Amino acid sequence: MSMPGPFEFLVIFFVVLLLFGAKRLPEIGSSLGKSLREFKKAFQGVDENEEKKEKPKNQE
Repeated sequence: MSMPGPFEFLVIFFVVLLLFGAKRLPEIGSSLGKSLREFKKAFQGVDENEEKKEKPKNQE
């Protein structure tokens, strides 16, 4: 299966525009961006916490 072309992206955009309306699209985009940032912070925080826990064990 290949990637959708420009025409398919336009069709998808117009369907989303019809479903949610022009006023809601920026709100949806900003909330999606915020949630992705929070997910990245949380994921990186878990990795950092695991590394901190492992380092003292290796030093002993």
